Amino acid sequence: MPVPKRKTASTKRNMRRSHHALRAPHLTECPSCGEKVPTHRVCPKCGHYKDRLAVEQGKD
Repeated sequence: MPVPKRKTASTKRNMRRSHHALRAPHLTECPSCGEKVPTHRVCPKCGHYKDRLAVEQGKD
């Protein structure tokens, strides 16, 4: 079974992991209710998407 000939340097290891960081989600404000919603998604609170009603919300 192959084994590395030399130890991987911490700099090399960290450069490889530079893209592993978590990013904050991009949130926009819903134009109808003002709720923070991920981009390109239907608002879970009011059901609007791009200024039109996309999903009818049930009356609780």
